[in-house]
Amino acid sequence: MSHSHPIAHGPSLVARLRGAALLWGLLLSSPLAAQPATGDWLLGQAVARAAVHHDPQRRELTIGNGLISRTIRVAPNAATVGFDNLTTHESLLRAVAPEAEVEIDGRRYAIGGLVGQPNLAYLRPEWVEALTAEPGAFQFERFETGAPVQRMAWTRARHASHSAWPPPGVSLTLWFVPPAGALPGVTVAVHYELYDGIPLLAKWITIHNRGSRSLRLNSFKSEILRVVEAESQVDPSPEWQRPRLTVLTDFAFGGMSVASLHRAVFWTDDPAYTTQVNYALKTPCLLEVKPPLGPDVDIVAGAEFTGIRAFELVHDTDDRERQGLAIRRLYRLMAPWATENPLMLHLTSTDPQVVRTAIDQAAETGFEMVILSFGSGLNMEDVSPANIATFKALREYATRKGIEFGGYSLLASRRISDDHDVINPRTGTTGGAIFGNSPCLNSTWGQDYFARLKTFIEETGFSVLEHDGSYPGDVCASTRHPGHRGLDDSQWTQYQRITEFYRWARARGMYLNVPDNYFLAGSNKTGMGYRETNWSLPREQQHVHARQNLFDGTWMKTPSMGWMFVPLVQYHGGGAAATLEPLREHLGDYEQHLANALGYGAQACYRGPRLYDSPETRAAVVRWVTWFKRYRDILESDVIHVRRADGRNLDAVLHVNPAVPIKGLAMIYNPGDAPLTQDITLPLYYAGVSDTALVAERDGTPIRMTLDRHDRVTVRATVEPRSNTWFVIR
Repeated sequence: MSHSHPIAHGPSLVARLRGAALLWGLLLSSPLAAQPATGDWLLGQAVARAAVHHDPQRRELTIGNGLISRTIRVAPNAATVGFDNLTTHESLLRAVAPEAEVEIDGRRYAIGGLVGQPNLAYLRPEWVEALTAEPGAFQFERFETGAPVQRMAWTRARHASHSAWPPPGVSLTLWFVPPAGALPGVTVAVHYELYDGIPLLAKWITIHNRGSRSLRLNSFKSEILRVVEAESQVDPSPEWQRPRLTVLTDFAFGGMSVASLHRAVFWTDDPAYTTQVNYALKTPCLLEVKPPLGPDVDIVAGAEFTGIRAFELVHDTDDRERQGLAIRRLYRLMAPWATENPLMLHLTSTDPQVVRTAIDQAAETGFEMVILSFGSGLNMEDVSPANIATFKALREYATRKGIEFGGYSLLASRRISDDHDVINPRTGTTGGAIFGNSPCLNSTWGQDYFARLKTFIEETGFSVLEHDGSYPGDVCASTRHPGHRGLDDSQWTQYQRITEFYRWARARGMYLNVPDNYFLAGSNKTGMGYRETNWSLPREQQHVHARQNLFDGTWMKTPSMGWMFVPLVQYHGGGAAATLEPLREHLGDYEQHLANALGYGAQACYRGPRLYDSPETRAAVVRWVTWFKRYRDILESDVIHVRRADGRNLDAVLHVNPAVPIKGLAMIYNPGDAPLTQDITLPLYYAGVSDTALVAERDGTPIRMTLDRHDRVTVRATVEPRSNTWFVIR
């Protein structure tokens, strides 16, 4: 439920704001929203409840939670005049800007905004009082408050975190009307959501067309922030430091890592900032959130348009681990389905007998999912009655055994035809796409592809989809595809096509393995980060690479967000030296693969026709799966990076969670051919442990250890060759 508060500009403004505060409990009568919280929010210690406060005398709204606050002056027009880190008592904002910007039918409009600041290096309160409305801008009309709403439906179908969905917090919506004589019937809403217990603000815009004609939205900017620069350099700099602000969006594609996702986030220079130190005025201190192309879409009469949603996470330190923990917390909160983490067999055959045997083995060993992998022979685009019947029967068999069942489909990185592939705007022909060739998602073939997948999934009851070659952001210059007009709307409409499909799957409770970072659009897992050909290396080399990949991949991913790989059969070459089959002959390496992934709390794609080939192999798989499920809560918790694998020394990772009974679990590996005894220092601050801790190796007797002044303990670990051990902390 939201509460609307109209604003009259003129003598009655203060009275109307004061009356709105008396009517609605979500608007606080004291500025609690800007008061600092105490305690560490990453440990769950901070009482940081989000709220909206209004100050009628200052004509300001503040949305805050004790960790961050954003203050918006609402007269003579609306503009952000404060964005503060309440933990460090620092301002992120150096100057005012419009709240957003739209270009409609070829004309640009600022959404709100105030002008007249004499120096854009900093903002003084007395300057705010003298600011005037930007001419020709959309004018602030009213505001609404409420609670966050879910971006998409999430059907919880498997083990996951207990995160609330949507997350608790508060919402604030500012409504703007166009300048006199322009765009009758059009309004723009600027939406903010602030969440309890985390310094995270979401922002996006919606455009509502209640007029009598269709409008062309050429472009938009849903966030414009003149941010305090992280450094000042007189000379050109090859690599600028960025402010302590991570901005992610739900318009992200073309990479597995967070660093590769900034398709809609632009840190650019601010030429109006003429007092900056950089002589060429090129300091990247202007943040804009916008699509890189278009969208150039029509908003028909009676319709509305929803823009890109930005998630702005404020950091209180430059420490890499703490910033990574904050980003991981963002994903746990805003994409809680990413905490679903089933054990999965990637089956390389569709032979019914092989499939049933694999399902039986999965059920016997405690695996939870079977995916018909690439190269298995599955074709989910074939919706013939015979094909549907075959795979529905196999899915029903898996269901009876308590195993989830699904399969693989390739989207991009393949050629369909000249009529259906994306057209390169430089050449006017196919080819030159991100993956070389790729179908356009809004060609006839693309539209039919998604319809066929939906039909196949609905009729077979598949609950798992590994969607390879997911849309990476290709543009298309075709003017003959039915789902887009031309180049300028091609990226936006293709992205809408695939994310609508992922939202549909999310609402069904499906599991989505996608080798791209679509988490905020509904996917469950992507690659942890590895080079595929490394699984063709000799087995003993694969283990060190695996733990390096896991160590590096979990800086910004939770363990459940990234998959690893185990080549039960040959993958990209390497022959017998690289593969595990026959499994009983390479049982030590098989167990080490299980220990590598499960010890990090991650899952791997165990790719092959079976999980075991002998009683001894079965016992080993059961042993590690049982171990993982025993410690699942702590293993799927946050990772603290202790020592990266170097092939010579013990390497180690520490799982921490102050909210579960086992506060920490350290996993320690020996990569060498001889026993190793070394001291490993474990930082326990993020485990929520203070003064002393009970530390036990494996199932041994706990020893009470005193933490040092940096909240650390040091354990002496002796690990057998090419083996591992673990320490449990309570």
